[in-house]
Amino acid sequence: MWRYLIKFVSLPMSSELTTNSEFALKVSDLSKCYTLFDKPHQRLMSFFYKGKQKGQRDFWAVNDISFTLKVGETLGVVGRNGAGKSTLLQLICGTLHPTKGSVTSNGKIAALLELGAGFNPEFSGRENIYLNAAIYGLSQYQIEQRIDKIIEFAAIGDFIDQPVQHYSSGMFVRLAFAVIAHVDADVLIVDEALAVGDALFSQKCMRFLEDFKKKGSILFVSHDSGSVTRLCDRAIWLDGGEMKMIGGAKEVTESYLEHIYAQKQNIDKVVATQAACSPSYDNVSITAWHDMRRDLLGGSDKINEIKLFEFETEGNSFGTGLAEITNVCIRDTSGRPLSYAVGGEPVVFEVGFHTSENFEQVIVGFLVKNRQGQTLFGENNFLVHENNPVSVKPNVEYVARFGITLPYLNADEYVTSVGIASGTQSEHVQHCWRHDALLFSVNSSHIVHGLIGAHLSHCDIIEVGKEP
Repeated sequence: MWRYLIKFVSLPMSSELTTNSEFALKVSDLSKCYTLFDKPHQRLMSFFYKGKQKGQRDFWAVNDISFTLKVGETLGVVGRNGAGKSTLLQLICGTLHPTKGSVTSNGKIAALLELGAGFNPEFSGRENIYLNAAIYGLSQYQIEQRIDKIIEFAAIGDFIDQPVQHYSSGMFVRLAFAVIAHVDADVLIVDEALAVGDALFSQKCMRFLEDFKKKGSILFVSHDSGSVTRLCDRAIWLDGGEMKMIGGAKEVTESYLEHIYAQKQNIDKVVATQAACSPSYDNVSITAWHDMRRDLLGGSDKINEIKLFEFETEGNSFGTGLAEITNVCIRDTSGRPLSYAVGGEPVVFEVGFHTSENFEQVIVGFLVKNRQGQTLFGENNFLVHENNPVSVKPNVEYVARFGITLPYLNADEYVTSVGIASGTQSEHVQHCWRHDALLFSVNSSHIVHGLIGAHLSHCDIIEVGKEP
């Protein structure tokens, strides 16, 4: 059973950071090297003989990592298994000693790290709360004032008084997260913990982290690029122990996604088309397109108006380069391209493309994301054509059309990414993936809660016993 170590660290502060509260954490040239041996006896011999032995080699789990976490900033860390993410966090928290480099903090750090050890397994959940809270520097009085809130946050019921060795991994992470949420930390470090908890608790933790952002800084590690984009201001991409990229969360996660596809498909180099300029929401010439609002009888300030922008022929993309997306648009049921649409109305989502090779089983799909990078919905043709796969010929223009009812959306800006692949849902090769292929904005909405609204077929309130 996985265990999580909650580690509370108060690292020494340099005079520079003590007087400049802009930085919560500063990592400089941080590296960790392990000595590996081809055979077990070679490790034993290294204790008796100085110098490098036969079969001995160095492995740099983390190599020359430098970054600064600003006060109030949330920084994401992405990378594949073995990229050095957990090692980096352990070095920051002090559970590992660096081979070289330094970590300087401007405040208290509370960390939830995925390790092989954690709370005392023979202690109950309640006893572990007292033990760990005391280690974190809370007084007996402070613990007693907060323990009810910690237990309520963990929501593990009567198990709170049972030894944690009987806890499931989900229960353990509930208790672990509940403790770090109540220790008045300046910096929170969370390493993949939310992947273990159930959906309700994960959402509860995300809400807590969103609230914590208002007063503290967060270092957040996750394989879920959507969570990183939603929660983080910036992100770091680690690969082979080295920092491959640092920048905006959206840009880093998209580059990481491209890299994953390239490796999965054994592509030496991802074919990418860089946009000459980003698609603009201003001065878009589509006045000749049909405006669906003209068909509405009357109107109100709650109509879910969706303003659509033209497909940019030049845009950021990746894949094998064997397919090209030539057009993306939304049409009404009469086939007219729309400059405006209305939530709740039936439309046709259309993707134009061609390929340079034969594909026996082509997959065309799209994802709709909000400005924070959260995926709201998406679709592809695989299940529809699973029993009758669609093949395409090279140098022939094709159009994929999806008949959908537009959901009701919050007032916000949205992007649609589109992909052309071949294969199956689980095993496919991505030939062309266009980021932000279609942009649209929603100016008004009746939605009060949630990200999207349902389209009601009917709504009745009937007195029981008097149904028609």
